[in-house]
Amino acid sequence: MNRKTLVLPAVVGLLAPVLAACGATDSGNSGGKAIVVGVTDTFVSGKDAPAPFDPAYTYDSGAWNILRPALQSLLQIPRGGGQPVPDAATDCRFTDTENESYRCKLRSGLEFSNGDKLTASDVKYSLDRVSRIHDSNGPAGLFDNIDTIETVSGTELVFHLKTPDATFPYKLATPAAGIVEKGTYAPNRLRKGFAVDGSGPYTLKTVVKNDRLEKAVFTKNPRYKGVLQLQNDKVEIRSFTDAAAMGKALKSGEIDMMTRTLSPSQIKELSAGSTQNINFIESPGLGIRYLGFNTDDPSVKNKAVRQAMSALVDRGQIASEVYGATAEPLYSLIPSGMAGHTNSFFDKYGNPSKTEAAKILHNAGINDKVRLTLHYTNDHYGPETAKEFALLKQQLNASGLFDVKIQGTPWATFRPAELHGDYAVYGLGWFPDFPDSDNFIAPFLGKGNFLNTPYANNAIRTKYIPDSRRAADRTAATAPFQKIQDIVADDVPVLPLWQGKQYVAARDDLTGAEWALSSSSALQIWELGRGVS
Repeated sequence: MNRKTLVLPAVVGLLAPVLAACGATDSGNSGGKAIVVGVTDTFVSGKDAPAPFDPAYTYDSGAWNILRPALQSLLQIPRGGGQPVPDAATDCRFTDTENESYRCKLRSGLEFSNGDKLTASDVKYSLDRVSRIHDSNGPAGLFDNIDTIETVSGTELVFHLKTPDATFPYKLATPAAGIVEKGTYAPNRLRKGFAVDGSGPYTLKTVVKNDRLEKAVFTKNPRYKGVLQLQNDKVEIRSFTDAAAMGKALKSGEIDMMTRTLSPSQIKELSAGSTQNINFIESPGLGIRYLGFNTDDPSVKNKAVRQAMSALVDRGQIASEVYGATAEPLYSLIPSGMAGHTNSFFDKYGNPSKTEAAKILHNAGINDKVRLTLHYTNDHYGPETAKEFALLKQQLNASGLFDVKIQGTPWATFRPAELHGDYAVYGLGWFPDFPDSDNFIAPFLGKGNFLNTPYANNAIRTKYIPDSRRAADRTAATAPFQKIQDIVADDVPVLPLWQGKQYVAARDDLTGAEWALSSSSALQIWELGRGVS
């Protein structure tokens, strides 16, 4: 298996991803046969998750990978990253110097996949619907800065923002801004189940068993008008119960590609280059893992408890013993490679220290063991999560300062319970909506944040986040981002743990696999085709 290095175009504020790949790179097509992609994401529909694929409800990277091919947005992030480019639109731009008025003009002749006409009023309806429903699980917070949406004509609309926001184009490029039809998506209630209809490059049909998605089958939409160039006619995303089953299917040829999430042992085997007929692609990732806190819960309300945990947690041990070369310690909400990244937690707490943690607790008048339960999801991020939390428990209890228990819960129950405030401490992962440092700050700390955390810092919300959004040149937002990271390290509403890489393994007759994942971990199935090994 030959190895090569491919350098993708740099994303603003990011290090250029470097991918190690093997095999063919010529573009091709699917030749009429569906390209099958394996994932370990679990999609269920039920009482706790009634509308897993409604853009007003879902705010999860795995579900967005299902929405993205079927729902079209005004803008699209290019495959190599950078500024969003028009998709349903032909032109979008700020029309004022303050970045408060954003005007878009639609392509002519846009249609939904059923042939119905798509106009500016559909775009307004779709975004108003997300904000109107404002589901606690959903992405409405991305659009809380919209004051009004004005439809100038059937093909033109203007977004009037409450405050300047240079990141607004990125938000319009997310599946949360996917354009839906009035007759299919009700204005005030969620669309239950797994159906998705829009004007995207593919139409979607799903195979469901016992309220769990088994397959998502995407077929080329002949009515699509946009910027994407499809390299195939049909793609099937298949959900596996674990990485081992997914890996077996790849080796047997049952599937053509697998990603999200490979196990550390699979990554080690594939990176050795000994697996025949399979290409292995590694790239820098922006996905992070962290502990979140319900800062109103009595057990962690005193920030000294959260600070003591920050002084005890050994990120290096977690990365090396649980995840190996696939992860590296993270000392800020903003990951390495993003403009404005600092190591604020390391600067404040240094290396893990029982002495420092004991001092913090003693100075706060806390002399008894702190009793906590750390909650995690046992079916969303892979089996290593349980090992990670067992190690966290061991690290904290070994200090003699904590009495920690751990509890794993399925995602469909875990996420609603976290939002409801049932957990004092919980573990989550974050894959960014778009590649900008703002998306590692506002979703956690802004008003209406996706954690539904009671923590609110006035300086962050009213000064530093607004200041960062004024800068059209995103590198100029570094100063307020650094201020925010220092505040987070002191108050510890969240405790960052590690940053991961991202991986794709594909049969060697598949082309475009090097573009299958964006820098923000978005699955770009339209890039995949069949070529010559």
